[in-house]
Amino acid sequence: MKFITYVSHQAIDDLDECRLGLLIGNEIIDIEHASSGIATPLPRKIISFLQLGEPAMLAAKKIEEIALADANAFRDKNARIELKSVKLLAPVPRPTSMRDGYAFRQHVEAARRNRGVEMIPEFDVFPVFYFTNHQAVIGPGPMDVMPEHLNRLDYELEAAIVIGKQGRNIKSSEADEYIAGYTIMNDWSARALQMEEMKLSLGPAKGKDFATAIGPYLITRDELAAKRVPSENGDRYDLTMTASLNGKELSRGNLKDMSWTFAQIIERASYGVTLYPGDVIGSGTVGTGCLLELNGSKITDNLWIKLGDTVTCSIEGLGELTNTVIAEK
Repeated sequence: MKFITYVSHQAIDDLDECRLGLLIGNEIIDIEHASSGIATPLPRKIISFLQLGEPAMLAAKKIEEIALADANAFRDKNARIELKSVKLLAPVPRPTSMRDGYAFRQHVEAARRNRGVEMIPEFDVFPVFYFTNHQAVIGPGPMDVMPEHLNRLDYELEAAIVIGKQGRNIKSSEADEYIAGYTIMNDWSARALQMEEMKLSLGPAKGKDFATAIGPYLITRDELAAKRVPSENGDRYDLTMTASLNGKELSRGNLKDMSWTFAQIIERASYGVTLYPGDVIGSGTVGTGCLLELNGSKITDNLWIKLGDTVTCSIEGLGELTNTVIAEK
């Protein structure tokens, strides 16, 4: 299934008025409206939906099956909406928490080499992550920035998972079952701010907390089954990843090249800690997946994002996430 969160173009408050839907072709099936009469009524927001667990997923699957079988199904409930008539938000507009990993060896090695330091051996000991601002999540569309963000503004091409059920001390052998779905992540980074604050051995904080883009959809695991690469440490997926700046491709990698699987990251993150439905966990940047790495490797020459630039992050099977940088009013 392909879940989206949307609002009408006339919405006054996106977060208050947003609704959960299933994307089928160029139409959205509104989950709350469509569930009336065929299942226990489902909530209109994704966190509440995920909290209902497997019964909600099964009900949504039934709705999808009916909609695919009958092009007129749910029209009498005003539950069938043209995609072009609405605005897409992040599929999880306000995650319950947001962690970001550091799982691609190629990116870590290149970043450290460009700084003139050795590869850190702890990378192979455990999967590391940091917490970022779950209240500053955006979806496709414009991204507001302040002047200091434009001092070496960078994108980071990543994938992310959304946790679908509560768990604690989850073993990697079982962790994939806790994943509700996958989405694209662009971990926007103000590099000048980030580098200064990390000299104090904390962070990243202000270099990262202004915006993290995810979307445009949340894709359930069954949709990616043909690309699954199973291992004893959890699933990987053979999905091509690219990023382009103003239509020119700069980054290319593959999700299967994660040195640490999402299952292993979940095991680490849940040790002594409860994960909740709606938590988002990013993969970290794929190799070549940011300007910091590309500039340091001399693939690009001191290239950074500026006002008016458009960045598109694409992952095979997960769609395209496009943002244009604008000045905050």
